[in-house]
Amino acid sequence: MFIGIPGELEAALIDLSLPPWKLNGPFLATPTIKEFRAGLTAAPRFEETAATLRGALTGEGGGYAVLRLGGLAKALGSNEGRFLRLVTGFAAEVAVPFSPFPQWPLWKDIGVKVDKDPGKSSGIGYNAFHMDLVNASLPPDYTTLLCVRPDPLGGGPSILSDAHAAVARLSEDSRALLAETAYRYGAFFDLYGVGEEYTPFPVLDGTAPEREFVRFTAKMLKRSQLDPKHAAAARELAEELVRGQVSFMLQPGDYLIVDQRRFLHGREALQGGQETVPVDDRRLLLQLFLRASASAGPAA
Repeated sequence: MFIGIPGELEAALIDLSLPPWKLNGPFLATPTIKEFRAGLTAAPRFEETAATLRGALTGEGGGYAVLRLGGLAKALGSNEGRFLRLVTGFAAEVAVPFSPFPQWPLWKDIGVKVDKDPGKSSGIGYNAFHMDLVNASLPPDYTTLLCVRPDPLGGGPSILSDAHAAVARLSEDSRALLAETAYRYGAFFDLYGVGEEYTPFPVLDGTAPEREFVRFTAKMLKRSQLDPKHAAAARELAEELVRGQVSFMLQPGDYLIVDQRRFLHGREALQGGQETVPVDDRRLLLQLFLRASASAGPAA
């Protein structure tokens, strides 16, 4: 699931300057996608690398990938325009990039705030298994994270777990409870491209067992009021997700792409002592969402 960049491709991309992107509503505009693809496909071994990336995400046993772009990040600057346009071009080979948050740019910063709820994405504690925008009727098909800086103190490895494999290990009674419209989590307002608010919702909707969203966040066990039997089923699923998890530390320039219909994600706690690290030196990720093109809507 870790995909390196061939040397000749990396060298060509360092010299490639893609144009600034344009959006159509929340989505990357079709002319921008075409311009990016035209520039990238002229680079040696780009199409081969893009095909490997798509295969890692969609092939049997797949569902996530880490594109290792550290050399490009070092050469171009991991938070600079040229590099972000290249990464956006790779993302557009998978699905249509978009931002559901009108108050944020296409790429959203996820920094570290020591005074925030520790369990949140920008907190310093354990970020339990979840899917992003769990309470939207049309969640992003992919969630992606670009590592600008890892935790300089050495904490915060990413964690991933195969949601459908975890569900398959549950008892029939628990699966039946998870299929009931009895779960809720979070607020919903001022969002684009993700449908309507969906609450309460079932964790399992039963429409396509191998490709459905496992609409789950372990955070609802502490932050939502669930009746005891539904909470117990959700807790059993949370335990199975932990049981099947993989973990790894993202390095500068690593680009993690997760198929939300197959895997749930989270993060181990950051190392203690974050308050001693200057804000500009703390862990920093950039987040981008992707929509499968069939459901992306207009992107002119």
